[in-house]
Amino acid sequence: MKRTIIDLFEESVGKYGHKEFLLEKHDGEFIPTTYNESRAAALNIGAGLAALGIERGDRVSILAEGCNNWIISELGLLYAGAISVPLSIKLEESNDLLFRLRHADVKAIFVSRNQLPKIRRIAADLPDLKHIIVWGVERAELRAEEKCLDEIANMGADYLKGNGDAFMAIGKALQNDDIATITYTSGTTADPKGVVLTHRNYTANVEQALSVMSIPSTWRTLIILPLDHCFAHVVGFYIMIACGASVATTEVGRTPMETLKNIPINIKEVRPHFLLSVPALAKNFRKSIETSIRKKGKTTERLFNLALKTSYAYQADGYSKGRGWRALLKPAVVLFDKILYSKVREAFGGELQFFVGGGALLDSELQRFFYAIGIPMFQGYGLSEATPVISTNAPTKGDHRFGSSGRLVKPLDIKILDDEGRELPAGEKGEIVIRGENVMAGYWKNPESTADTVRDGWLHTGDMGYMSKDNFLYVLGRFKSLLISSDGEKYSPEGMEEAIVDKSPLIDQIMIYNNQNPYTIALVVGSKENLNRALDERGVTGDARAEEAVKLVAGEIAKYRTGGIYADEFPDRWVPAVVAIADEPFTEQNGLVNSTMKVVRNKVEKHFADAISHAYTPEGKAAGNERNIASMRKLLG
Repeated sequence: MKRTIIDLFEESVGKYGHKEFLLEKHDGEFIPTTYNESRAAALNIGAGLAALGIERGDRVSILAEGCNNWIISELGLLYAGAISVPLSIKLEESNDLLFRLRHADVKAIFVSRNQLPKIRRIAADLPDLKHIIVWGVERAELRAEEKCLDEIANMGADYLKGNGDAFMAIGKALQNDDIATITYTSGTTADPKGVVLTHRNYTANVEQALSVMSIPSTWRTLIILPLDHCFAHVVGFYIMIACGASVATTEVGRTPMETLKNIPINIKEVRPHFLLSVPALAKNFRKSIETSIRKKGKTTERLFNLALKTSYAYQADGYSKGRGWRALLKPAVVLFDKILYSKVREAFGGELQFFVGGGALLDSELQRFFYAIGIPMFQGYGLSEATPVISTNAPTKGDHRFGSSGRLVKPLDIKILDDEGRELPAGEKGEIVIRGENVMAGYWKNPESTADTVRDGWLHTGDMGYMSKDNFLYVLGRFKSLLISSDGEKYSPEGMEEAIVDKSPLIDQIMIYNNQNPYTIALVVGSKENLNRALDERGVTGDARAEEAVKLVAGEIAKYRTGGIYADEFPDRWVPAVVAIADEPFTEQNGLVNSTMKVVRNKVEKHFADAISHAYTPEGKAAGNERNIASMRKLLG
């Protein structure tokens, strides 16, 4: 069956034309744009591209903050038969941005006012880039070779008067196998690759996702993740289009920090029914909740902690919520919900039913927390090469379990393979391999990587995991992230890293490392704010502060060793025996995390090669070594 993104959108416009589709803040309030209005705007922009000479199959980029123009411009370029190359606003022009624009042979780019300086600095190095289309600016502010979005829309409106039928025929002629986007991977273990996703990849993944989750047409979401990723495409707005629901975008500030500060304000204003999240955002939400509770005083804080313990006992692993003796706890849980959790939910607008989590592994403790306060965070699993959704936990009874990545979307085939390519039974760990209409067409201009990754229609994810006997998928981490001991045994560190960061307020980031070494080490970024607070509470001053802070951080890791309060959580042989203190955080600026805030392990290993090597020396084994103290002193400032 032919079903392109244009087909999907046209179907929904036919059903929900007068209903609000997009919500964007102007002059202090969120203004709706209907499905009909969005279509008209997209057609004008698409026809404007055609008037410029953009043809079917040409690549057109978008480099901008999330807004109505982003979504409408992408729909417009798809109507014109072009291929979208969405780009992260976090890319710097010197390397990553220039590489992508050249690699994809981009002919035109939509760019926001904030991002325009990046393009101006590299335009001379992009001979294929013929058209720069800017939104949020007046014509007078632009250079002669640049155009504002209104100009393109007006050109398109004129073009449609004489070429309307011919232009509409372009979108109608698109087939399932036509390319919709080239989405560049963020490169956690290697250089970025251009993931080629077809129109059918997207519409199939929408259908698959809706096999495990339903979205009423009355629902709203606020997209707080970057729109360039296919997770935001499929779950943020294509699913919403399919269901006739509404999509709001975060108010764009003058700086990235100002935009970030707008998120909690916008959540209250939009009152979304669900939100997309990644672990970094989930942790920030939890931190904000706990900070607001702490500000209310010791009594409220103690009551909140008691409520959490009670809720945790009642919900068990999520799947077993309220079963057996736990039913006795229900009255207490209901009471705590009324006096505490309902007030927390008001900060999220009061309508929020759940989060959909993706981007990286989400620690089960964090899942328990959000489940307890009545806003479950349903962990999913996917990757760009799968458009991206492969599995998810879901609101329906029996379809979620903490620590798992949920049930598979349908239809989808899965195999767990050992090192020799043999299929393993339920419960045994191996590589996750999937087959379905959501599997990418390949990597742009990279037939070798394509052949290595997609074999006979099966996508080899490079992730380790297993299927439980009751059909939950458990994802354990990337094979390229595995710890390898001196005797060759392998272990995925990602769950341990998530747990340590989640449970320790004194640790902001951690990378656990062992590459055929006699013991495992932890490269740790301490929390500057919380460490300084802890040192102040202890009355530690002067030069002693860095040394004491190192002891505090080492003590957090020691909790996972034999005799510690978390001793049984992970195999003892893999718990770090040595701590190395990083002298700076892992950030996007230094290239150590990607746009979804995942640690780029190979770059961290290279950046901190000296610190890692030092940890395997006799001097480096002691947590209080001079190198660690100097690094901590620099971190604490």
